Amino acid sequence: MSEKKAGIDKGLIRDLANILKDTDLTEIEVEQDDLRIRVSRQGNTQYIQAPIAAAPVAAAAPVAAVAAAPAAAAGPDLKNAVTAPMVGTVYMAPAPGSRAFIEVGATVKEGQTLLIIEAMKTMNQIPSPKSGKVVEILVNDAQPVEYGQPLVIVE
Repeated sequence: MSEKKAGIDKGLIRDLANILKDTDLTEIEVEQDDLRIRVSRQGNTQYIQAPIAAAPVAAAAPVAAVAAAPAAAAGPDLKNAVTAPMVGTVYMAPAPGSRAFIEVGATVKEGQTLLIIEAMKTMNQIPSPKSGKVVEILVNDAQPVEYGQPLVIVE
């Protein structure tokens, strides 16, 4: 009975917990073969509650606009949303001061980079899953995002 529990690498769990602490992430998940470990912690409430509206808290008008747009078009728009495949920080351009990868109204091709998510000091390009038009960008540059959070709507 205790043989299965002995197979779990407590050191790995501690390492993952330390990564959460060092990077200010709220959750991390590792999968290897048939073992899947998820470590999460309750972080600052701005990351836990309403992830879409978390970034524009500083300005009252953009928050209302961002909150109203997805609510009004929650049906067809969100089904076309490209979601975050990981927890991290979104960057809209390849380098500070560079032109953004996309803008609302732009036409993108399948596989084209929409944005970058930095996770664990690794820059991960997020490609468009299909060709289409960028209808809405739901995140801001340098905004923290959660796994599964809608980022961009491509129709």
